[in-house]
Amino acid sequence: MLYLNNTAMLLTAALMLMPASAAAQSDEEVYNRIEALHGNAGDLGEPLLSLVEAMGNGDAAMIAGLAEYPLRVAANGESYDIQNANDIENFDALVTPETREAVANQKFDQLFVNSDGVMLADGAVWMSGICDNDDCSSSHWAVTSINN
Repeated sequence: MLYLNNTAMLLTAALMLMPASAAAQSDEEVYNRIEALHGNAGDLGEPLLSLVEAMGNGDAAMIAGLAEYPLRVAANGESYDIQNANDIENFDALVTPETREAVANQKFDQLFVNSDGVMLADGAVWMSGICDNDDCSSSHWAVTSINN
């Protein structure tokens, strides 16, 4: 007789409830989902690559430059609203080594996309399209939250 403990049963149930977009997907499928939900998918590549590299290198200034402010950061059991890029002196306390590593290892086909934006590293970081003008005919991609 096979015995499943509560953790295994919960994991099995969670996997069954996962949305299809969390399943294996191609780069093209991710790109098309971003384009369908947000538009401007072609402009995500450069800031995404910069973020992945900056997290891998611990480049606080680059990460700060890729964020939209105020930036919500969950760290140390607290939630912070970082008002501007000048708060990078708190980088080591606000972005854990685990978060940096997870984002540094992010692959495009592993991104999760929904109407809120693009999720990296199982929710450690979210990026969204930010409107540059009133009618949103111009936009850019930025980090909108960090969740350690």
